[in-house]
Amino acid sequence: MAMAPTSTPIGNSKPGSGETYRAALTLLASLFFMWGFITVINNTLLPHLRSVFDLNYTQTTLIESVWFIAYFVAAIPSAKLIERIGYKKSLVIGLSVMAVGALGMTLAASIPSYGVTLAMLFVIAAGITLLQVAANPYVAVVGSPETASSRLNLVQAMNSAGTMLAPSFGAYLILGRSVSGTSREGAVLTEAERLADAQSVILPYVLVAVTLVVLAVVIARFKLPDMGAQSRRVAAEERKHHSLWRHRNLVFGVPAIFIYLIAEIGVANLFVNFVSQRDIANITHEQAGHYLTFLWGGMMVGRFLGSAIMQKIPAEKVLAAFSIGAFVVMLIATFAHGHVAMWALISVGLFHSIMFPTIFTLGIRGLGPLTEEGSGLLIMAIAGGALVIVQGWLADRYGLQMSFLLTAVCELYVLFYALWGAKPTNAVEDARPQEI
Repeated sequence: MAMAPTSTPIGNSKPGSGETYRAALTLLASLFFMWGFITVINNTLLPHLRSVFDLNYTQTTLIESVWFIAYFVAAIPSAKLIERIGYKKSLVIGLSVMAVGALGMTLAASIPSYGVTLAMLFVIAAGITLLQVAANPYVAVVGSPETASSRLNLVQAMNSAGTMLAPSFGAYLILGRSVSGTSREGAVLTEAERLADAQSVILPYVLVAVTLVVLAVVIARFKLPDMGAQSRRVAAEERKHHSLWRHRNLVFGVPAIFIYLIAEIGVANLFVNFVSQRDIANITHEQAGHYLTFLWGGMMVGRFLGSAIMQKIPAEKVLAAFSIGAFVVMLIATFAHGHVAMWALISVGLFHSIMFPTIFTLGIRGLGPLTEEGSGLLIMAIAGGALVIVQGWLADRYGLQMSFLLTAVCELYVLFYALWGAKPTNAVEDARPQEI
C-alpha cells in the first residue's frame, strides 16, 4: 500500500530504524485504542436510543447494522485511497472523518433525530474502516510471519483497552445522566424526558471529537515507516501470476470474520438489555453498563494472554481451544438464569478476545504479494456485524435469551476454521522485507 513520501522505508538498514518501527507501532496502537473506544460507546448508546426513540429490538440493532454496513461500503474505496494518497494521509483523513461524524452526533441529539443518528454513525464507521484497512495488515506484515498472530493480538489488546474503558465512560456520561439509564428495564418516558435524554450524548461526543482531532494532528506530524516503494512494485508485478481464490485459508477466513462479528456484536449490543432483565440480574441500564466493562476487560486480558501463548503454541490450536470455550459459555448464558447466566455472558469476552486478530493473520498467511487484496476482503467481512439485526429479530420473536443460540452456532464455524479451514494452500513467498 502506498505511503507518504516523507516516510522511512521498511527494510531500511539505518541505525535506529528499529526504534522508528517500534515508535510507529506504539502510535498505531493508540489508533486501535481509539476505534475500540468509539465502537463500544455504541453498546451503552443503543439501550439509551431504544428508550429515547421507543424502538423494538429489531430497530435498535438496525443502528448497529448501519455501523457495520459502512465497513462493506467503505472498505474497497479505503484501499484505493491508501494506494492513491499514502498511508499517513489516509490515517489523518480517517480520523478527521470520524471527528466530523462525532460532531454530527451532537446535531442528531439536539434535534433529536433517529435518521440523523444513523447517518452520523455511518460516517464515524466509515472513518474507522479506513483506519482498519490500513493498520491491521500493516501490523501483520512488518515482522516475522510466524509471529504475526502474536503481534496483532498484542496491538489489538490496546483496542480492547479502549473497549474496556468505553462502557464506564458511556455509563457515566450517557446512561448515568439520563432518566432511561437510571430506570429499570421497560420504564416509560414522557416527551420532555426523551428530549432531555437525547441531549445527554452531546458532551461525550464533543470530547470524542476533540480527542480525534488531536490524534490526527499527532499522526500528521509523525514520520511513519514506509512499506518500501520498490517492494510494492515487485508485489504488483507478482500479483498477475497468483489468484486469491486458490488460498483456502483466505476463502474460509472471510466468512470466519463475517460470522465471528455476528457473535461479538450481538453479545456486546444486547448485553445491557440482557443483564437488566428481572430473571438475570434485575439492575438498571447504568449498572449493567458498568458490568460491560468486565466483558471487554476479558477481551483485553485474553489478547495479552493469547499473544504470549502463541509464542509457543500454533495460532490455529489456540483459536480452536478458545472457540470451544466460547461455545460452552454461550450455551450456559442461553439456558441458565440469574448471575450464572450473566457471568457466562461476561466470560465470552475472554474467549472472543483472540478471534478477530488470529483469524485475520491466519487468513493472510502465505498470500505473499496478494496480502493487501486479501486484507481488504477480510476487513470487508467485518460487515458481518450488520447481521446483528438477525439476532434482534430472533429476540423479538423468541425472547432475548434464546437469541444467543445464534451466537453459539457462530462459535462452531470458528472451530471449523481453526481445525481445517485455516490450513494454507498454495502459499507463496512474500517479496517484501519483513524486518522490523
